[in-house]
Amino acid sequence: MAVAYSKKSAYYNTGLYGNFLDVLDSRTITKQVDDVYYTIDKVYQNRPDLLAYDLYGDSSLWWVFAVRNPDVIRDPIFDFVSGITIYIPKQATLEQDLGL
Repeated sequence: MAVAYSKKSAYYNTGLYGNFLDVLDSRTITKQVDDVYYTIDKVYQNRPDLLAYDLYGDSSLWWVFAVRNPDVIRDPIFDFVSGITIYIPKQATLEQDLGL
């Protein structure tokens, strides 16, 4: 039985091939001129899930930081280090792009 991923999942656009994921179809987060430019604090070192929870009230949105900042964050966990400055999408942008 195929399992559909929620709209919050990074895999939402990726199809299923039997019981397996097809080739990843990445989601996009629209770049906005009013995105917040944020320097990662040490409390969030390697923990994008904590920042997602604090900002959006949902830790499952941890992956949006890597998608929004592909030039800075290649590994969504181990590149998420204190002192790195990233763009953070606003809640309204996520609601529009992800259909939340």
